[in-house]
Amino acid sequence: MEQECKIGGEGLRNRDVVNKNRISELPEALLLHILSSLPTKTVVATSVLSKSWRSLWTLVPNLKFNSEFYRSEHHRFSEIVFRSLLSHKAPVLESLHLVVVNKSEVLDVGIWVGIAFAHHVRKLVLDLHNQEEEFARLPSVLWSYSNTLETLELKDLFLLDIPSSVCMKSLRKLHLDYVWFEDEESISKLFRGCPSLEDLFVNRKSNLDVGTFTIAVPSLQRLVIEDYFAGEGDGGYVINAPCLKYLDISGLEWLEFCLIEKAPELVEAKIVDVSYIDNENILLSLTSVKRLTLHLSPFKIKYPTSIIFYQLVYLELGTLKRWNLLSLMLDSCPKLQTLKLIDRWWYARKDCPVGWEWSQRKCVPECLLFHLETFMWTKYDWQREDDKEVAIYILKNARLLKKAFISTEAINSKELEKLEKRREMLNQLATEVRDSMSCHLEFECATYSSYY
Repeated sequence: MEQECKIGGEGLRNRDVVNKNRISELPEALLLHILSSLPTKTVVATSVLSKSWRSLWTLVPNLKFNSEFYRSEHHRFSEIVFRSLLSHKAPVLESLHLVVVNKSEVLDVGIWVGIAFAHHVRKLVLDLHNQEEEFARLPSVLWSYSNTLETLELKDLFLLDIPSSVCMKSLRKLHLDYVWFEDEESISKLFRGCPSLEDLFVNRKSNLDVGTFTIAVPSLQRLVIEDYFAGEGDGGYVINAPCLKYLDISGLEWLEFCLIEKAPELVEAKIVDVSYIDNENILLSLTSVKRLTLHLSPFKIKYPTSIIFYQLVYLELGTLKRWNLLSLMLDSCPKLQTLKLIDRWWYARKDCPVGWEWSQRKCVPECLLFHLETFMWTKYDWQREDDKEVAIYILKNARLLKKAFISTEAINSKELEKLEKRREMLNQLATEVRDSMSCHLEFECATYSSYY
């Protein structure tokens, strides 16, 4: 029996050797692809597997370093990053991702970036992880020596003092997350030095660095702005991007303005939680879009007179029970095919200003008569009479409607009386006369159980 166990053990070890050999026999390109998905600390450790693996890690095109794994030995982390970059032998460094949490390591970031540029890095991600509340400054000379960088992501507390000689001809994607600028001119110099920039993400969290954030990029096609900082109503954004096709703006709750000067090629736009600023300019800049999401909150909406969205076929509207806005949008979108209403917040009728209520219209909008095919309503409030009136109006007048989907908030399964009232209301809604005889009406009525 002991002999059989020994033989079995040797067989197991032999199988392990065979499996290891099989991995080593994989094509080098495949091995490098596998290693690229691992943290560099793990990749470097493979050098002890065998002679053939000793230098393989130096050819891995994607490097990832995270100093969180070296919290008690930050000097060792800096040394590892430095040596790994110097030992790198791949023709092109596809990506370098650095997460830095210690103040002392921030001082070395400029050196690491310089070495990465010398290796023709294409994607650079620098994340200070917001640990020490210390700004990192990238050496200004580095902005002039990158001919291969295509993607740059800076996260958390970088202070950018941009030189006049910025030349990043290959940069197409720029991600600025909690990045401060020395002044407004630094922003202008950065964008002027990126003639191929197509994709820009901005998340500021504060406007204490610059009052007016100007985005003037002729090549820009995609722009996302997230700005939810709590501050005074001061400053704002100016956007000049004649080739822009996608725009996503959220926040701006405490800023004074967001001016969109040129965006004639805009196809899709999402405007969420934009309030207390001049919305009229934003809406006027969106007339070319085909898909539009509007969640304007909560009360100040200036709707331009005679505005028409000739290309709009999809509209998602955060209602806030602002039924006059829905009425105006229906009149302004003659080719609308899909309408989605979302109640993100609940307001009592007494909190709604005059003019919010739904009023019966004399003329049916063109989109309802000839184009609307899909109608969706999320978080439909079945207890409100005005919600019922709006739903009935659309169902009755949308002659080409093919699908209608209405969902309500969940009700406790123990509230039998409330469940019955909801069922009666939805049945009543379902039996309303609809011009579109081919419309498929679907309800989603969720319940939940309470154990208390």
